[in-house]
Amino acid sequence: MAADIAEQPEVYARLLEAGRAKAIAEVARKIAERGPQHVVFTARGTSDHAALYGTYLAEIRLNLAAGLASPSAITLFGARPDLSHALVVGVSQSGGSPDLTEVIKVARESGALTLAVTNNPESALAQAAELSIDVGAGHERAVAATKSYTAELLALLMLVENIRGMTDEVRRELGEIPELAARTMTGGQAKEFAGRYRFAARMVTTGRGYAYPSAREAALKLMETSYLPALAFSGADLLHGPLAMTQPDVPVLALVGDGPGGRSMRDVLTRLREQRADVVTVGPDGLLPVPPVEEKYAPLLEILPLQQLALELALERGEDPDAPRGLQKVTATM
Repeated sequence: MAADIAEQPEVYARLLEAGRAKAIAEVARKIAERGPQHVVFTARGTSDHAALYGTYLAEIRLNLAAGLASPSAITLFGARPDLSHALVVGVSQSGGSPDLTEVIKVARESGALTLAVTNNPESALAQAAELSIDVGAGHERAVAATKSYTAELLALLMLVENIRGMTDEVRRELGEIPELAARTMTGGQAKEFAGRYRFAARMVTTGRGYAYPSAREAALKLMETSYLPALAFSGADLLHGPLAMTQPDVPVLALVGDGPGGRSMRDVLTRLREQRADVVTVGPDGLLPVPPVEEKYAPLLEILPLQQLALELALERGEDPDAPRGLQKVTATM
């Protein structure tokens, strides 16, 4: 897992190289020509959080209604929704989940434009979709996904910006991401907090907007590697009841970026402090620092110290983060 985490700046750089960037731009061109009226994502596990990021991108950057499909509606209950005006995107590291492949097949039969975003271009999911993007993360050693997740994030961002019309400014900002990622991972704060929270019984993660998928992914990584109950909430939802469970012995990881989402977290942080919660902020001014970037780029960076925290916490607790018990790299569900 440590090696996979360390490779992420290189994975970003590879994805931004001319050949891969051109391939994503070509997929974007075909989507723009088709002019979908809304976007539906289908995914599981870690990729579900990448897909959630995709929904924010589609709605904010493209002004298209977007949401996450419920695969079981199709695979278990036989639903056949009319997706003829949709772009349906399957996101999966392995491309090996039968239920996601079935959603793509059904969507394509209904007239949808279908796209697979996967780390396995020869997978069943990629073969079922009309279009596909290879995120090019390479072999992932650990069971818990890290570099394949962030590669999905960057691929979806590049796709959306190309559909929108890639500007020179965005191209320049994207080109800075590998170096910013490398800088993000040089701090030793994750190890420090891992020692501090070795005996925590549960944790809470929270963020708003683009940061919410990162909060959910961080919670999953903590559960996968340390078997630590971790609950993820949007900052808004946290105030609607779950705030009552926060107290000094429940660490809260709060993602606070530069922009509307980050500013909206100020009231959340105030309320958490009133509860005397143990709050660790992640962001430009955070205890787990991240370089300041526009919020749409922040998920590419802010998850990195949280992955490191999950790794270090698992080691502190005497667990094996590379091979969590009961988990396999490919999970087949229907």
